[in-house]
Amino acid sequence: MIPISSRVIIALWGAWGVYWLIAARDAKSTLRRATALARLLHGGPLVLCAALFFSRKALPEVLDHRFLPQSPEVEVLGTLMLAIGLAFAVWARHHLGRNWSSVVELKSDHALIRSGPYRLVRHPIYTGLLLALLGTSLAIGEWRGLLGFALAFMAICLRIRAEDALMAEAFDKAYEAYRRETPALVPYLF
Repeated sequence: MIPISSRVIIALWGAWGVYWLIAARDAKSTLRRATALARLLHGGPLVLCAALFFSRKALPEVLDHRFLPQSPEVEVLGTLMLAIGLAFAVWARHHLGRNWSSVVELKSDHALIRSGPYRLVRHPIYTGLLLALLGTSLAIGEWRGLLGFALAFMAICLRIRAEDALMAEAFDKAYEAYRRETPALVPYLF
């Protein structure tokens, strides 16, 4: 039987995935896209991350060992972090509107968004997803979760570099000012 916390985690990620697919249908057309190699470098680790979180039986047994003792308090904290992270990512995705893309690319008539969650951080979708993944890792409490989080963090850092370069090229001094004034991932820090 699947524990309640696992069902909640699956439900939250599932609801987020459904929203993401529905919202993706309204994106602007693409003006310029990252190379296939760059997309693989950004997306490959995220696919591995998902496999680590949700394909337990296909993994080496050592990754199922716990790094945290099982505790209802830690599971609740992790699940709460997951919910808050996904909510922040959804808020950012909604605020970004038709400028959103699943890969690093420039949209037709792309706008530089600096309001809503984009006032706090330049990459609030990634901030929310990292918080959600960290929460999921804590709730699971197994090494596979930490490894998945590390892979996602690496992929997101690569994407941030690529997105910052593309936005700086597209918006020149306006983006450089935004970059100086607004942290990448963590409000008031990083």
